[in-house]
Amino acid sequence: MALFKRKTAGKPGEWYYCLEHRRVEEGPQCRAANRLGPYTTPEEAARAIETAQARNEEWDEDDARWHEDGEGGDAQGR
Repeated sequence: MALFKRKTAGKPGEWYYCLEHRRVEEGPQCRAANRLGPYTTPEEAARAIETAQARNEEWDEDDARWHEDGEGGDAQGR
């Protein structure tokens, strides 16, 4: 038995999408590595996967963030 229990970060009233359980949760119920958020409403949390996909596509399509040869980096070649 552990002497100290790890607390999850976050506050009640914040909404998260748990990647492990594939559900919306209020407050921090699962460990941070397994959740997306916080979101202000459960509806926003329910769309977390779609939001992440849209942001990834936006990033991939932004030529200023990538080299023309496909290697990652910013516009200055870093």
